[in-house]
Amino acid sequence: MIDNLTKQFGSVRAVSGLSFTVEPGRITGFLGPNGAGKSTTLRVLLGLAGATAGSATFGGVAYAELDQPQRRVGAVLEPAFHPGRTGRDHLRVLAVTAGASDSRVDELLNLVGLADAGSRRIGGYSLGMRQRLALAGALLGDPDYLILDEPANGLDPEGIRWLRGFLRNFAGHGRVVLMSSHLLNEVEATVDDVIVIGHGRLIRQAPMSELAASTSARVRVRDPEAAGAALDQLNATWTRQEDAAGPYLIVAGAELATIGLRLFEAGIPVLELAAQVVDLESEFFALINEQDGGTPPSGASTSTGVRA
Repeated sequence: MIDNLTKQFGSVRAVSGLSFTVEPGRITGFLGPNGAGKSTTLRVLLGLAGATAGSATFGGVAYAELDQPQRRVGAVLEPAFHPGRTGRDHLRVLAVTAGASDSRVDELLNLVGLADAGSRRIGGYSLGMRQRLALAGALLGDPDYLILDEPANGLDPEGIRWLRGFLRNFAGHGRVVLMSSHLLNEVEATVDDVIVIGHGRLIRQAPMSELAASTSARVRVRDPEAAGAALDQLNATWTRQEDAAGPYLIVAGAELATIGLRLFEAGIPVLELAAQVVDLESEFFALINEQDGGTPPSGASTSTGVRA
């Protein structure tokens, strides 16, 4: 979809040699700090800005070259509405170019939970209602691709839960969802794959199962070196670290029970044995920090376990 994309604004390079592919049937989160190049990438993808080099396509076809683009791609970037129009009339205007009927408009108003508000002027809509209306507009052509920028913005908890279920159902029919968001907890609960960019470059693309919820173990003993030597027999990897309570080991590649049993067999008293789970937020900041040449922020993981 994105192939060696570069976008230059004067002396500023907003996107630099960016490449990634979004798979059908999956929800992909598009992440990065402010200024990373996410919005620019999406604008080039949707034909709202031209690429300096490289390409951004849908199945190999640029947006401007798509036949009936609203039937292929639905997008919500920076939704704009005439405050004097009703929600239903707003969709009816968009339906003309999408080749959609009035019955499709009513179907979508019902789908996004605005059936009772469709006859009200948009000027009286809440932010969450406008977000739902924008999504309905993106769906008029029953597209194969859905491109969303901050889709949960303004939604209440019930609305976020509804959106999550809707996106899962949409992707479940073999279609593509690419969503940009700063709500990392919501991304973690929603997406299948994650793309992280920074300074216009790809930092990481991976399934959520690989990027988030990776687990290691924290082991605190009186003699870390002896414990490390014992754990070498498990083919596990370990590193020695230290905090205010003293030295400890971070062990990867072995389950807690296996680690505890091995240390017991080696006659090494265990003061603490805990699972350390790295969530998406922690991994995201670690990746950004690494690209910027820094170190991950302190407290970059949560842990559950027992301590003597």
